[in-house]
Amino acid sequence: MKNFKHYILYVLAALSFTACKPTITAPAVTRGSADFTRYIAVGNSLTAGYADGGLYLSGQLNSYPSIIAKQMASVGGGSFSQSLFTTAQANGTGYQQLTGFTSTGSPILTAVAPAAIRGSITLPGLGTIPLFTKYSGPLENYGVPGIKLNDILNPAYGNGNPYFERLLPNASPTNTTDYLDFVTASPFTFFTNWLGNNDALSYATSGGAGDVLTDKAVFTTTYNTLITRLTANGAKGACATIPDVTTIPYFNTVTVPIVLATVQKANPTVQALYINARVTADPTNAAYAPRPATAADLIVLTFPTSKIGVPNGSGYPYGLHPLNPIETQYVLDANEIALVKDYVNSYNSTIKSVAASKGLAVFDAFTFLTNVKANGLLINGISLNSNYISGGIFSLDGVHLTPRGYSIVANQFISAINSQYNCNIPLANVSAYNGVMFP
Repeated sequence: MKNFKHYILYVLAALSFTACKPTITAPAVTRGSADFTRYIAVGNSLTAGYADGGLYLSGQLNSYPSIIAKQMASVGGGSFSQSLFTTAQANGTGYQQLTGFTSTGSPILTAVAPAAIRGSITLPGLGTIPLFTKYSGPLENYGVPGIKLNDILNPAYGNGNPYFERLLPNASPTNTTDYLDFVTASPFTFFTNWLGNNDALSYATSGGAGDVLTDKAVFTTTYNTLITRLTANGAKGACATIPDVTTIPYFNTVTVPIVLATVQKANPTVQALYINARVTADPTNAAYAPRPATAADLIVLTFPTSKIGVPNGSGYPYGLHPLNPIETQYVLDANEIALVKDYVNSYNSTIKSVAASKGLAVFDAFTFLTNVKANGLLINGISLNSNYISGGIFSLDGVHLTPRGYSIVANQFISAINSQYNCNIPLANVSAYNGVMFP
């Protein structure tokens, strides 16, 4: 009897504990007011899954639109096709691979040869460009590396950009379909759009020497045209703003203080690096003149440091004398930075305004990546930041993202979509995607 009494007390205690145990109910997945039956992705290299200086199969498979589409599948999303390279052509257009480190800790990058080139063509004004193997299957990821917003209405653009030429039915130079017509040729119900980056980035990565910033008024007119077409048949979508280009590792790895300190170890008498810099941020005055570099000037990741100190024909050491300064293509100087930021702010104002007028979701990539640069990220116990290689977000080219970086972007888009359309698309597991692959 005594044992039976103890048994009853034990059962009652267990039942009491069970009754107090909190119940966690996950929100039901729902598509809200959006329709994801056919989702398309509009954009450039970031949209295509470009990484490590090239477009190749592994990068394509981990593109942020592909990750978004996988998450959308639980809320009615349909199939999502990309212009994937075949397994035999997995190296795609070629890319860079990390194969080791020098004794001083510098990364050793090895070029992986392309496997998807069918030939080349020489075009007036463009020179010789490669021709990649054609893709003719179904398509939802319309990411085209190199494309600007300013290019989307140009009917000849598909002849000079081999990434776009690869997707078109004809061979260069006979294509006459512009990008906007191409992406809107078949009906769709939802889109993401991240066009506009290259309208500023191409100027910045060339040190202001190899390209021009898209006129602000032209950007506004073209962006309105783009969004009007994308929403013409009732499709909903999400747009992204343009990041501050100075937040990427491409401009923050090889710095003026680091290069100068390295030089001074060998020659303590050296007082400054000299660069050929823009004299003003006024866009109407493109004059350049040599001056000492400061920490406010950003050297590009690809700068050949071996050139420092090499004398020119007059005996002046490269980069160490105003008569032989570092050329502008290797430096985004302070005035060029101010100019780029002014244009990017204008572009982003347009993006936000046009998106709001159509009731679209917005992923504010400018604010997000600026915050990552300043504070880093902690996701699933993993510390991430904007540092080159070790940061986990940016790939070996210092501009594009790793699979982990693309999964983070995918989740930012998803969060914006969930908020705007009262959806509950589940977020991707960032831990399932890798950063830079170490040898």
